[in-house]
Amino acid sequence: MSSDPNLLILLYFVLPIWLIAGFADWLCHRRAHIESTAGPKESLLHLLMFAEVGVPLLLGLFLEINSLLIAIIIAAFFIHEATAFWDVSYATAVRRVTPIEQHVHSFLELMPLMAAISVISLHWTQFLALFGLGTETPRFDLSLKRNPLPTTFLATLLSVIVLFELLPYMEELLRGVRAGRGKPRNTTG
Repeated sequence: MSSDPNLLILLYFVLPIWLIAGFADWLCHRRAHIESTAGPKESLLHLLMFAEVGVPLLLGLFLEINSLLIAIIIAAFFIHEATAFWDVSYATAVRRVTPIEQHVHSFLELMPLMAAISVISLHWTQFLALFGLGTETPRFDLSLKRNPLPTTFLATLLSVIVLFELLPYMEELLRGVRAGRGKPRNTTG
C-alpha cells in the first residue's frame, strides 16, 4: 500500500472519524427515542444517506479512481447534502435535536467532503481531466484496483461498517416500525 500521507489520512483518520460520528448519531437517535417521535420516516432518511455515501465508498475501495468515480463522489456528496437538509428539516419539526446531535451532524457533513477532497488530491490529474483540463484524458471505465487495499484493512473496515453503522440503523428502523404499530389508527377517514 502507498505511504502517501493523503491516502493514510483518508483511510486511518477520515474514515474512522466518519464511522464514529455515524455511530454517535445513532446513539443520539436512540436517546431521543425517535421511534416514538419521528418514526420510521427519519430512519429511512438515515438509511438513504447511508446508501448515498456507501456506494461511492465501496466503489472507491475496490475500483480504480478515475474521472467517472470522481464525478460519482462529487454527485453523491451533493445528493447527500440535500438529503441531510431534508432529514434535519423533518427531524426538527417533530422532535428536539440536541446541541450534541447537531455537533455530530457537523462531522457527518464534513467527513464526506474531507473524503472527497482527499480522493481528488490523490487523483488530481483525473479530476482536472473531468473538466477538460490538464494533460490526461478522462477515464470513465470501471476496473478493479491494480494495487488493491490490504485485505485485512478492507475486512476490518467492512465489518465495522456492518456492525456499527448498518445494523444499528436497521435496528432504528425496526424500532420505528414497531412503535408505529402500537399507535392508535385514525379511523375517521
